[in-house]
Amino acid sequence: MVQQKSVALKKTGKEERQERVLNALVEQYIKTGKAIGSHTLKESGFSDLSTATIRNYFASLEDQGYLTQQHSSGGRLPTHLAYRFYALQQINSRALTPKNQELCQELSSNESREIAAYLQQAAELLSQLTNCAVFLSAPRFDHDFITALKLVGLDQSRCLCVLITDFGVIQTELIYVDIKLSAFAIKRMEDYFQWRLTGIQKPENLEPEEELLAQKIYNELMLRYLVGYSNFTDEEIYRTGMSKLISYPEFQDPAVLSSSLALFENTHSMRLLLKECTSLNHIKVWIGDDLSSHTSETPNCTVAAIPYHINQQAVGAIGILSAVRIPYKEVFALLHAFSESITTSLTRNIYKFKIKYRQPKEESIYLQKEEHHRLGHSRLFLLEDLGTGQGI
Repeated sequence: MVQQKSVALKKTGKEERQERVLNALVEQYIKTGKAIGSHTLKESGFSDLSTATIRNYFASLEDQGYLTQQHSSGGRLPTHLAYRFYALQQINSRALTPKNQELCQELSSNESREIAAYLQQAAELLSQLTNCAVFLSAPRFDHDFITALKLVGLDQSRCLCVLITDFGVIQTELIYVDIKLSAFAIKRMEDYFQWRLTGIQKPENLEPEEELLAQKIYNELMLRYLVGYSNFTDEEIYRTGMSKLISYPEFQDPAVLSSSLALFENTHSMRLLLKECTSLNHIKVWIGDDLSSHTSETPNCTVAAIPYHINQQAVGAIGILSAVRIPYKEVFALLHAFSESITTSLTRNIYKFKIKYRQPKEESIYLQKEEHHRLGHSRLFLLEDLGTGQGI
């Protein structure tokens, strides 16, 4: 895999020491969140340098835009430029704790047809381990079919319909109805849906009006699913972990939190970032104004993403969004490990369960002949004519 190149200062003796000072300051600030003074840095491993020399390096780095100072007698704070420099030094980090190694091993050993559910679970786990919001792009996995339909009555005119597929995809649709449905009516209609999906045990306790409404809802849902299944112009995007962001001190400012959440909620921007990472086929990080082209305001946050593969082909990417002050070494190590684990599991399961996948294409309708039998499991082409009750 091609790796993102780090930005290097000239390696004269003085500039090597300056680079060490910069990296150490960023590390100390990430750990403490407090401005770093020359005495603090000297005590953290720079016994070979005097505090006066360290202050000279601070002044030089400040002139170059890497450091800033809140007041003349205070310590220094890293700027986005400093974070970017530091992050690129750590971007190939692979050191995991034993516990995280074990979790990644479990992730890579997963064997299941429920590929969509697996990717969502992987995103959830990464969010928990990094304490970051996580977003993931995925190709369309074919030969999927609906296994269950659930109804939730919302009010007198609306129902929320939940479609569950064999691969673990959960899709919701809003359906308008003429009457408020009781819990008993909803249960009888769900029994009707299950009969239509499996052909087993037709319900006998449906009222005629309920059966007509069940036919109408079933047909509507199947057609919506067919259209969505056949047309695939954008990668699937899974997102989770937004609530993790409020645990960071930087996001206690509502304006900072709002600008970062706006980016996370912008599916188009998330898709573009992940698509760029997938096309580059290597890990990538964006910090602060690197993201200005993807949002109306410059968010004070970090985004990092890495592609995952099926049979050595990059098919999607998984990314994190968080505060700028995060432990980059640990986060990058987890991203590398998750990419490798997802790659191993997907490649194995694609072959084991004979699953095909496809990338999005503009103005492309997919419905191959072999899909008719697969989709037929959900009676997708046996829609009933509401007038005759016969299949069409």
